Order: sequence, then C-alpha cells, then structure tokens
Amino acid sequence: MAQQDTDERVSDEFIDDTKDCAEREQAHRERGTVRPITVVGHPMLHRECREVTEFDAALAALIDDMFASQRAAEGVGLAANQIGVDLKVFVYDCPDDDGVRHVGAVCNPVLDELPAESRVLDDNNEGCLSVPTAYAELPRPDYAVVRGQDATGAPIAVRGGGYFARCLQHETDHLYGRLYIDRLSKRDRKRALKMMDEGTPKYETVPNEE
Repeated sequence: MAQQDTDERVSDEFIDDTKDCAEREQAHRERGTVRPITVVGHPMLHRECREVTEFDAALAALIDDMFASQRAAEGVGLAANQIGVDLKVFVYDCPDDDGVRHVGAVCNPVLDELPAESRVLDDNNEGCLSVPTAYAELPRPDYAVVRGQDATGAPIAVRGGGYFARCLQHETDHLYGRLYIDRLSKRDRKRALKMMDEGTPKYETVPNEE
C-alpha cells in the first residue's frame, strides 16, 4: 500500500471495460494462440511473478494468447503464470452480478486495501482453471479496486462488484503466487484437491515437473 501511494503509475481514472467487449475480446482471441494451462503443483504458480517492464509487441502477443487460452478453457480470468509465463499480467472476460460484461487486461496489478467498515464478504463458490473440476466456498470482499497498467504502460484502475470483484481478486492473487485453495481451511483444501484428482479437465494442461 505504501508503494501504491508513491508510485507515479497510480491512476484515479477508472477505465470503461464494458464498451465493445465482444469486438475487443474477439480481436485478441483471433490474433492469439491457445496454450495449455498450468495446474496446482507447477512451480510457477507458487511464487510471485516478475513485474512487467517492457510494454512492447511481445507483451501484446502474450495478451492475445491469454485471451485465446482463456476462451478455450471457458474461463472468465487468466493470469500469465497459468500459461507458464513469469510476468504480472492478467486478462478477464467476466460478467458482474448484473450481467454486465467486463473485458480487459491489467499489468502489475495491486489491490486497494478496503477499510474494514466497508468490507462486506461474499461467501460464494470459487473455481480455478489451475485447479480443474474443483470448487469451494471462499469468502471474499464483494467489491474490489485494482490499479496497474495497460498494455501500453499507461496507468489504469479497474473496479467491480460481486462475481467480477471475485475475479479481480482471484487473478491478482495468482500473480503473487497464491491460489484460491491456499485461502481455504486444510479440510476444504483437501476436499478441493480430491475433486480435482477425480475429475477430468476439458482443456489441455501442462504436466507438473517431477
């Protein structure tokens, strides 16, 4: 939070990520290549990713691949380490609780810390492409603000409520090496991992290194 207060990249301007969603997502997806998804146990999912420092054609191509991979896996959000890339960037194509679609990409995301008095917990189910076929109830604040940079390096801020707030928190967690099951009790985590072991993902995954 202290870094956020002094960082020149901080923006007070919230982007409109609801405009031309279908067209923007389709353009990314059609330029991109589908990549397999890393799953729990893969080392890249369990450590903090590197900051994005170069906002170039390679980053734009990565974002395209992330949108393509997200759609192929039928997800609503995807972090770069979920396709094996050690960079702090995530993409999303997620509805909020009113059914409004949000599409965007955030580099170097940092979540605002909400004051305790305005924090209302939403205790809904959560799942993850990197923990395929498993779901668990996880309390999270029902409102979130993420600040970071867009694909050109410009400062941006994204806010959302309900299901979309959960997505923003979930994807930011990924880039700091935390899966949603890491926030569960030992019993619930064990149950989620058992669900994953008994299920079969509908998309290609990366075998964990032995």
